[in-house]
Formats: sequence, structure tokens, C-alpha cells
Amino acid sequence: MTAAIQRRLDVPEPQQAEHTELHPELNRAHVRFIGLGKTYNGQQGPVAALHGIDLAIQRGEVFGIIGRSGAGKSSLIRTINRLEQPSTGRVLIDQVDIREFDEDRLVALRRRIGMIFQHFNLMSAKTVWQNVELPLKVAGVPKDKREHKVRELLELVGLQEKHKAYPAQLSGGQKQRVGIARALVHDPAILLCDEATSALDPQTTQSILGLLREINQRLGLTIVLITHEMAVIRDICDRVVVLEHGRIVEQGPVWEVFGNPQHEVSKTLLAPLQHGLPEELQSRLRVQPQSSDDAVVLRLQFTGAAHDEPDLAALFGALGGRVRLLQGGVERIQGHALGQLLLAVTGSSLGAEELRQRAGNWAQQVEVLGYVV
Repeated sequence: MTAAIQRRLDVPEPQQAEHTELHPELNRAHVRFIGLGKTYNGQQGPVAALHGIDLAIQRGEVFGIIGRSGAGKSSLIRTINRLEQPSTGRVLIDQVDIREFDEDRLVALRRRIGMIFQHFNLMSAKTVWQNVELPLKVAGVPKDKREHKVRELLELVGLQEKHKAYPAQLSGGQKQRVGIARALVHDPAILLCDEATSALDPQTTQSILGLLREINQRLGLTIVLITHEMAVIRDICDRVVVLEHGRIVEQGPVWEVFGNPQHEVSKTLLAPLQHGLPEELQSRLRVQPQSSDDAVVLRLQFTGAAHDEPDLAALFGALGGRVRLLQGGVERIQGHALGQLLLAVTGSSLGAEELRQRAGNWAQQVEVLGYVV
């Protein structure tokens, strides 16, 4: 299966040569959008869903597309398999412009691009086996080859014991596993995931994300995933792009965007994963100290710029006095330490600004929030 996945699209050599002027690094991109725009005809006139998208997705990576409802995520991902025809710009797959593909070449393209959906799209009157087998029957694959492929894929997704079950007898996670197996029947090089975990509970979401990561690593697929859940991006993606009103507002490695988001949309989307000030502490916080015994409250932000976790013993010792951890934590994303700590410092000989500067030797961003009794 792995060898089949490595095959490029079967296209005439002249079409490949047309794009040799592109930057060599971009030539290695598996999927590339150049000046992509999409406009729909609405009741009140044209509605622009995408504006000037320039983006390169590398072979074998898990790439996340995130944004609020209506940001253009689905429109963008569906141009990859031409379920949506761009209004302007180009989509290149293996440096081949797919906009002029005729029906036959589109059929071949879509067999090389698997897709899984939020609501599974299974046929209720067919068994698990039959749901996975159906695309192969439609493509005219001989029965013995169909049986070998279905058996192989059901083992991959852990449903070999459920092959005779119907969708109504499956859990949500099992249904999605059937959808994933079905999407892999033609040995695709690219797998598109359209809100694939949005209908699942957190535990099931983690199991599906684990399966997608295993598929990515074992089969070498390029996975393009759209979601409104930042936790999904954090747990599986290598890079992420943030869309707002059909435009790219931020992109980069996941650790970088999560550790130091630049755009307000990114910050808003990340807010549920971050801990704000506890209400009890917020009510006691003062701009100025009321006495010499008041604690200075510091917020330390770790953006991932330093690979090592903070040395808390050294940090607390440098601040002097009594240091209490009010809230926070640090996690590792792609080998980078990210998170924040909320500290209260009392009895130190240092002033608030000096404490802030000292803490800056360990954290990338430090803020004095105020004072509490």
C-alpha cells in the first residue's frame, strides 16, 4: 500500500514543465494554492468566500485549517479535489494545475484523494464490509482484490470483528473508522478531513486522532484537516493556517501559533485552551499595593522559543522571598515548552519591575498583573 501511495498523478509531461519557474522549495509542495479565490452567487449578489489564498502543503505532513464558522475552511479544502471550482487562482497537486481537468481526469484525481466527513456518510442498509467495498465495486475492481483490500483496511482501523455489523449497531467512533477505511480504498496520496471529529465525544476524538496519526506515519499520506477545535490542531497537526472572512490571517508551525498567536482571531480561538484569572483572584487584585505585605502577581508566558522546560527552583530562587504558584502549567508541543504560570511573590527585596525583569530570564513574556493581600 505504501508504494502505491507514493505514485504521482499520471499527467502529461508538458503540464509539469509549465510550472518549473516556481521556487524550488515550493516545487516540493504536495498541494499548493496560488492566488485562490472563490465567489458564490447569493440571493443578494456575489458572495466572496475565499480571497487570494497563497499556501503550500508539504508531502507527508498533517496540515490544519482552522477558523470560525463561515471563514472559508470547507470551500478551501474542497478545491483540492475539485468539489469546488475556484473562481480565480490555481490549485496545484504535485505541481500540476487541476483547474482544466476533464471528467475522466477528475475521476482519477478524486480516487487519489480520500475524504472523511463529520457525519460519516455511511449507507445504513449496508454492512461495514459493504460500505468499505462499495467504492471498489463502482471502480470495477475484481472481487478477489476487493476482498483483500477491505480485509486489510478493516484490520488497519480495528474493525475486523465488526465487518457484518450495520451502521446503526456502531458507536460514533466506529462509524468514523468505517469512513476512514472507505476513504483509503484507492490508496490515496492525500486524505481530506472535513470536521471529522466534531460529532464525537472527547475520548473518541482522541482515539480517532491517534488513528489518523498512525495512518499518516505508516502510509505516508498528506492529511489536510479542517476544524474549529484548537485542541484537535494541537494534538495532531504539524502546521496550521488560520482563516477569517476567507483570508489567511496567520500560519506557521503549531507550536509557534499556539505559543505566541499574533492575530485576534487566533487568540480568540485559543482562549478555551487557556486559563484566565480565577474570579476569586480577580476580585482581590489591586493596581497598587495596600501594604508592604501584599504579594506581587506575575504572569509568565512560555511561547516555545526555548526548548527546555523552565527550571522552577532557579526561577523561584532568583525572585527571592516566598513564591507561590497560583495557577498554570507547561506542556510540550512538537518538542517546544508552552504554557503559562501565575505566581504570587511576597517578602522579596525586589520591586515589581525588577521581579518582572528577573522572571524574563526564564519566560518569553512576563506581565505584572497587580497586587493581592
